[in-house]
Amino acid sequence: MFFLLRRYLKETVRKGRLRVVNAEGESHEFGDRTGPLVGVRISDPSLYWKLALFPDPIAGEAYMDGSLTLFRGSIYDLLELLSSQSPDAANTSWNAIEKPRLVRRQTNRPGEARRNVAHHYDLSRSLFELFLDRDLQYSCAYFETANQSLDEAQLAKKRHLAAKLALSPGLKVLDIGSGWGGLALFLAETCDVKVVGVTLSEEQFNLSNLRIRERGLHDKVEIRLQDYRTLDEKFDRIVSVGMFEHVGIGNYSEFFGKLRSLLTDEGVAVLHTIGRSSGPMNTSRWIDKYIFPGGHIPAISEIAPAIEQSGLYLCDLEILRLHYARTLQEWRRLFAENRDRAKNLYDETFCRMWEFYLASSEVSFRHYGMNVFQFQFSRQLNSLPICRSYMESEEERLKAQEQTNAPDPQMQLVNRE
Repeated sequence: MFFLLRRYLKETVRKGRLRVVNAEGESHEFGDRTGPLVGVRISDPSLYWKLALFPDPIAGEAYMDGSLTLFRGSIYDLLELLSSQSPDAANTSWNAIEKPRLVRRQTNRPGEARRNVAHHYDLSRSLFELFLDRDLQYSCAYFETANQSLDEAQLAKKRHLAAKLALSPGLKVLDIGSGWGGLALFLAETCDVKVVGVTLSEEQFNLSNLRIRERGLHDKVEIRLQDYRTLDEKFDRIVSVGMFEHVGIGNYSEFFGKLRSLLTDEGVAVLHTIGRSSGPMNTSRWIDKYIFPGGHIPAISEIAPAIEQSGLYLCDLEILRLHYARTLQEWRRLFAENRDRAKNLYDETFCRMWEFYLASSEVSFRHYGMNVFQFQFSRQLNSLPICRSYMESEEERLKAQEQTNAPDPQMQLVNRE
């Protein structure tokens, strides 16, 4: 059955150099022999037809169980080679990106949402400390310069979001999906606002409250283990970073309607989410099964109707191109440097799963139309200045303030030594 996989790879790999050694020990090369060699060994003959017909989820599973290994290059090198082929090559690849098709609806009821969150975000904090920045920001960083470090870019992301929120001292801010508390603490300390954060992850809830106690911010920051849908109070500002991907395709109208109901009349909200520029598609089967169960990456065409129905004004939309690719590149590098420690926490199969997750995500942002969208909303038309220059001015002010207050306490959480 190797002829099926051979034909698939011959049609797919038009450039580069790929060598596949099959279970029978036969070596086959694909591509135009340009660039570095990527070498793959397949030890299970049953993979031949499965990889050709169902690369998602078979490729990721084969890499996890060791029946697909690399003897030259890394799993990222393989996925990059397959994903960077010319547009007239085969449209599916081993990074689990598929052609558009009817998108599954998702119920995402409260109990289901909590289980889905626990599957990923309640993994050991020690794991995330191995590859995230010192503030444990688990979302797209904002790289202002080519040589900016991950820590600096994550701080820039928080500053960028704060500027879009148009904050003033004393305002009440809601952080939906507050993670390990980094953004809430930053806003409270830097912008002198009061923040309520909500999360469904017990691990994130516990660490966030520990950080609040250590920083003496009980009067400014409150983190709750609570579903945003159960909130019943008003906020001057709402921010949500990296949570909308877990809302579920059938719940967008509910989400934006809830945002509107939680905002004061003069309120402003900022939503930071991964999104597709290539139109609606289902989540990869492999990602759904092993990494983010119940998740969905939306296209703008899926979000826009819900915004229109909510009664919110869309004040600003920024598209961050390739910022997440670079963020993932940094996460992938740090995970590789700390792989032995990750293996001590879990096992070899887990490490392979995490490598495939980071690598496939990065190539998705480099080659498959994945971006980060930052939406800004208000309840009223005149709640914000009509020119964007106020954002840039506020970022510069915050940057100057950080420099006078150095060293930055946000950089003191994680020690990888």
